[in-house]
Amino acid sequence: MPAPFERPDAIADEGSLWALMDREESRLRHSPFVLQDPKLNEYLRGIVCRLAGDRCGEIRVYLVRTPYFNASMAPNGTLQIWTGLLLRAANEAQLAAVIGHEIGHYMRHHTVERLADARSKSAMAQFVDIALGAIGVGKLGHITQLGVLASQFAFSRDNESEADAIGLELMHAAGYDPMEASKVWEQLIEEGEDDYGGGLALFATHPTPRTRHDRLAAQAQKLGAGAQGGDVDAQRYHAAIASIRPQMVQDELRRRIPDSSLRLFDRLIRYQGEDGLLLYARAAALSARDRDGDADRALTTLEASAGRADQPAEAERLRAHLLRRKGDNAQAREAFTRYLERAPDAPEAPMIRHYVDTL
Repeated sequence: MPAPFERPDAIADEGSLWALMDREESRLRHSPFVLQDPKLNEYLRGIVCRLAGDRCGEIRVYLVRTPYFNASMAPNGTLQIWTGLLLRAANEAQLAAVIGHEIGHYMRHHTVERLADARSKSAMAQFVDIALGAIGVGKLGHITQLGVLASQFAFSRDNESEADAIGLELMHAAGYDPMEASKVWEQLIEEGEDDYGGGLALFATHPTPRTRHDRLAAQAQKLGAGAQGGDVDAQRYHAAIASIRPQMVQDELRRRIPDSSLRLFDRLIRYQGEDGLLLYARAAALSARDRDGDADRALTTLEASAGRADQPAEAERLRAHLLRRKGDNAQAREAFTRYLERAPDAPEAPMIRHYVDTL
């Protein structure tokens, strides 16, 4: 692997760009979209250090609240992980596969090569905005802009393939099962190849998901994954992300792409099992899609989650609205009342009380 970066001289062109990255990292550090969850951040830091080894000290980790599948790393050691990635990863090994890929870009100086191609400070600022989330990652109105900019500054396919290979080697050396890297892309294909990870153009110049899956699976076999296996750590992973799981689900629903979200929630239910939160999420996606029969399907899904301790209060509100649309005012009133009992201080509580009084 190449040696660690030497900070460029401040008076050189590269030095001024490096200073710009430092300023943008400072903006990211104070962004309201960066999650300040000490236990979860410590957990993510542990994965990074397990992969990076003695290069761990060069890397700073930021967890950013954005409902899309992505992670990125700047050449000054800033690693950004988006919550949409955490929601979609099935286990710790899959998360390690994506983080290892980004560390591969970092170790091979791929981002420095991209910076060298930036012809102006304004172009450089745009690139740093993508890498560090400074233009409002998490504000869904900016996502299209992110995709357009990313397509201008994306890594080459050769860079992506090399980073994939390095990520696999780092996973294998750290004791993870490298076969899980290919499963990441298998899951994204299932979510929808035209909308994988949320439909961003960030992957526009990457190898296709199917090509990536097949290549990673073959490379994992060469590493002996089939015979030796490795750590997957699903239970530890789900315990680590439990504190932000409801928020991640709500953010996914706020993307307002119900077909994609429905495929995602169906997959999570299939592989993780039914729970109150995922059943509510599936019902909410069906209600938002609103095709023929979707309202009835949503109500059936909510009935399956009734009485579960992990059912969010929002499930009662959704059920009430669906019943109200069907004209079943009595049951809608009961559901609204249960919602108010569970969420008396909700922002929409005055409106819900009006429904209870008038239905």
